[in-house]
Amino acid sequence: MAAQNRPLSPHLQIYKKQITSVLSITHRMTGIALTIGALVLSYWLISATYGPEAFQAAQSFMGSWLGRLVLLGLTFSLYFHLGNGVRHLGWDFGKGFALSQVRTTGIAVVVFSIVLTLLTWFAGYALLGDV
Repeated sequence: MAAQNRPLSPHLQIYKKQITSVLSITHRMTGIALTIGALVLSYWLISATYGPEAFQAAQSFMGSWLGRLVLLGLTFSLYFHLGNGVRHLGWDFGKGFALSQVRTTGIAVVVFSIVLTLLTWFAGYALLGDV
């Protein structure tokens, strides 16, 4: 009878998130985001084939605050997925499994993603202006 009063999953009460689990979940989420991004890119390209009105509608959405937020998220997703994919390639070769290396490369992936996202957007606005 005493066993029935115990929680079914005690590990859920004491589990502490680790950088590897957070980055693994984020890697999966960015993969899904990139799939959605491919659909957004397809919508944009296909709208150009349907004439100026359809393309203007797509451009209006992409230029809105919501469209730019989506594009910002897709830019981050691209760089994060790329960086974490390279990290996984290192693991496939048997490198970087020491706990200190896992943490360092994890932080490097996040920094890489943020810096390249900001550089991409800065370059886009510096070169093209606010179109």
